[in-house]
Amino acid sequence: QVQLAESGGGSVQAGGSLSLSCAASKYTDNIYCMAWFRQVPGREREGVAAISREESTMYADSVKGRFTISLDNAKKIVSLQMTDLKAEDTAMYYCATTRATCSLDSKWYPRWGQGTQVTISS
Repeated sequence: QVQLAESGGGSVQAGGSLSLSCAASKYTDNIYCMAWFRQVPGREREGVAAISREESTMYADSVKGRFTISLDNAKKIVSLQMTDLKAEDTAMYYCATTRATCSLDSKWYPRWGQGTQVTISS
């Protein structure tokens, strides 16, 4: 089974930057898409960004122009560079993978990491 490990979460002031990473291991040959989701208590999980093994990308409108997703195909590491962070970006961020084509709908992702907390202060 694919195993995922996120890192890079922390606390940063509004307007600042932060970078997250997710390393995939075990049976990674079947991964087609790697993505980042985030969730705040009381809200549904939100797709943030996704990238295919061909490095085609998609972003949620709320982060477009501020966040950048990238992929190291050989190492199966997906990163999320976040800039101009806002209070509403505060959430638990999760890495996920799927054999299917990319989407920002969590129901298509069967494999998930444990999450890393991102907190933005004013």
